[in-house]
Amino acid sequence: MQSPMSETAFIRRFSSRTGRLSHIFLKDRLQNASEYKRIAGYFRSSIFEVVGEEIVGIEKVRIVCNSDLDPRDIKASRLAQESILKEKWNEGTDEIDTLLHRPRYKKLYELLRSGCIEVRVCSASEAPFLHGKAGVIRQRDGSASAFIGSLNETREGWQAHYEIVWEDTSEEGIAWVEAEFEYLWERGVPLPNAVIEEIGRLSRKREVVIDEIEPEDVAPAALVEAPLYRMGEELKPWQRSFVGLFLEHRSIYGVGRFILADEVGVGKTLSLATSAMVAALLGDGPVLILCPATLCLQWQVELNDKLGIPSAIWISNRKVWQDHNGNIIKTRGAEDIGRCPYRIGIVSTGLIFHQAEEASILLNRRYRTLILDEAHRARQSKGLGNKEGEPNNLLKFMIKAAQRSKHVVLGTATPIQTNVEELWDLLEVLNQGANHVLGQFLSHWKSCQTVLPILTKEKNVTNESEAWDLVRNPLPPKTEDALFDHIRSDLSIPDTRFYTDKSFTDLDLFTRVGFSERLESDEEGLSFFQRNNPIVRHTVLRKRATLENMGLLERIAVDIWPSEMERLPMFQGIALRTSTDFDGAYKAAEDFGDAMRRRTKAAGFMKDMMRQRICSSFASGLATAKKLLEKRQFPEDEEQASLIENFEVILSQEISHLERLIDFLDRKPADPKLKAVLHFLKDKKWLEYGCIIFSQYYDTSFWVAESLTNSLPDEKIALYAGAGKSGLFFAGEWRSVEREEIKRAVRDRIIRLVVATDAACEGLNLQTLGILINVDLPWNPSRLEQRIGRIKRFGQTRERVDMLNLVYQDTIDEKVYQVLSQRMKDRYNLFGSLPDTIEDEWIEHIENLDEYFSQFTQKKKQANAFDLRYASTVQPAGPGWELCETVLSRRDIIERLSEGW
Repeated sequence: MQSPMSETAFIRRFSSRTGRLSHIFLKDRLQNASEYKRIAGYFRSSIFEVVGEEIVGIEKVRIVCNSDLDPRDIKASRLAQESILKEKWNEGTDEIDTLLHRPRYKKLYELLRSGCIEVRVCSASEAPFLHGKAGVIRQRDGSASAFIGSLNETREGWQAHYEIVWEDTSEEGIAWVEAEFEYLWERGVPLPNAVIEEIGRLSRKREVVIDEIEPEDVAPAALVEAPLYRMGEELKPWQRSFVGLFLEHRSIYGVGRFILADEVGVGKTLSLATSAMVAALLGDGPVLILCPATLCLQWQVELNDKLGIPSAIWISNRKVWQDHNGNIIKTRGAEDIGRCPYRIGIVSTGLIFHQAEEASILLNRRYRTLILDEAHRARQSKGLGNKEGEPNNLLKFMIKAAQRSKHVVLGTATPIQTNVEELWDLLEVLNQGANHVLGQFLSHWKSCQTVLPILTKEKNVTNESEAWDLVRNPLPPKTEDALFDHIRSDLSIPDTRFYTDKSFTDLDLFTRVGFSERLESDEEGLSFFQRNNPIVRHTVLRKRATLENMGLLERIAVDIWPSEMERLPMFQGIALRTSTDFDGAYKAAEDFGDAMRRRTKAAGFMKDMMRQRICSSFASGLATAKKLLEKRQFPEDEEQASLIENFEVILSQEISHLERLIDFLDRKPADPKLKAVLHFLKDKKWLEYGCIIFSQYYDTSFWVAESLTNSLPDEKIALYAGAGKSGLFFAGEWRSVEREEIKRAVRDRIIRLVVATDAACEGLNLQTLGILINVDLPWNPSRLEQRIGRIKRFGQTRERVDMLNLVYQDTIDEKVYQVLSQRMKDRYNLFGSLPDTIEDEWIEHIENLDEYFSQFTQKKKQANAFDLRYASTVQPAGPGWELCETVLSRRDIIERLSEGW
């Protein structure tokens, strides 16, 4: 028989052709080893499969592996590294492998947790692909050997593949391999604990159906293998806490009724979406999500890209449903808005504001979960054509719809925009069909003016009779406080009842004494009714500063451009110089809006729309004017599209203004916004940091991306927009590309320049980019904060990021931005002194905008005396959901949520 090896004085050669290398070389060398160093290629679950027992007995094992980490990822925070590496790991696992090789995962987890094994991974630049596999084995007797070969540290590598190994026992050879190993080791990062625990979770994973688990376990079981978690991300602690609270109220009250008032940038959408998903999976029935038209697509993207669940959007101007893949589902017309093809339907609030026929159809249905985003829009009117104090159309709709719904959740970053009474409008919605919120008829809590002095501690309630009236209607659940448990026990009130007409004297003496003592004592400076009241019971508010102080959110400064310290020839102050052609076109746009408004007050939105679009870019202004003349569809704003269709005739004078606008812009004047963008990207070298350019409109986004590819032919430029509209420009050519591919390329730093629309930005995490350019200005500070939130995320390697805001000179945008910029002084909290939205009437009286802001700030300070203190921790009890071993089948989830209304 031929010898399995050849040898010289120091060199021995092994080939798998003549024997299994795991037996004739590796196991023999490792059996009495004290140290093992290995350059092993990619880290996979089979890495120790053939030498598990031998590895356990070695005192020190160090393995360095490949990864696709970029060097800039190495510099990111520990959480960012864990997120990136966990996503890489999950890309290489599948259901079959984790089931067939469960013992392998269990053994690997035990080895990694043993403490005697360290694994590090290298960036792609340090080791683009570790083909040079090698190792050093030191024996307990002091001898050592190095080996070099083509094989991976897997069963296939050592036993199945054709591989060769050279062993070198010379001191020189050993030192050379060790030097290579140490070079890579010093540049690697430790294998994150998140990856190790994921390996352990997979070894213990058990797939179940929903009926086999408790309601509180549905969310982690449904999410642990959803796209969000497979991407290495997770629901933040305060988001999990809200879902837990929603389920707790579902159990206690039978319904969930909440105002989710987390500040902008904290992640309300994901909290709301997860709660809706859980309710639907538990069989609670249809889910209706109402939001402004510009947020409908964001909601659908969030549901699909983060939670991996289907939904449908109602396209109002076409009277059809659109699914999460962009497919149109034909209907019989407006009546089929009540027949959503999926469990979760998303509808624009514009239909309700403008009393479209679909609104009445929606009110004829019953919903199990009703969510209203931007809920502060549902309120009492403040004049301007309507009677002061009359509920607007959205508030009227919500009051009626809440009566026909089980769960009602209202999302808004500003439940108190200027007056505390606005919060009671929303609380009254929650109270419809759920008297446990504010109480039954004659409850003191229904009157803001009655209870506000109590909540602000201007009035301290010590009278037992008055205090009893406040407690008994609504009566809190026994779980809120031991005192309420005693009250319910004394009066034999069942857990499902939240009102009593019994008197204070019906209570036991022990309970009455305890009640009186609690009234007279403060806890942490708060009175009894500041701690126990319906408002904090049903309103959840977490502030960004609090989360930053707790270390749950990173603080990243934002430097704003154009800078007051640097004068650029293209700018006049904070605005871009324009041409006479643009000035003429802008005047025509204003004349068009004025003419429309003189004919009908309902056309006021047309003036704002035309001005905003021409202020976005010359290209958008031109395209909008042509679409108006042709009455073509506006893809970014279905609400405006349906309204435009109601104007069957545009009069000759109005047409003349549009034609004049088109004439000016058809001369193709140079748009200064493109010149400014190129200046900052090239001359100021911003492109080196990676850049995201945002616009409200697809017309502008496409123009920017197309123009940039002509000026930067060697740069890959992604356009991230709605379904079917995303793609890549390179060397002047266009290719359609799915959004997921763009996100992956940005994450892997293959693409460093992205142009995006607001409507598609949910789920777009751009911590690999360090620059934001706002090519237009939304009249909505929260939208600006959402934009900057795309890059102000954990994983951002820059301690300060840059934001460039572009507006044209002598336009409405310049006037708005002049006021905004004066209030964006705190580089860590740009929007702290700004309202969530700028009211239409403020824009109409633009000369008074600064005064309106001052009034808002002052009223907000007064409102903050009534501070919504949410008592529960933002850190929920128990392990994180990423460790959940009981998993719901993705197929089961999709099938349940694919059932129509």
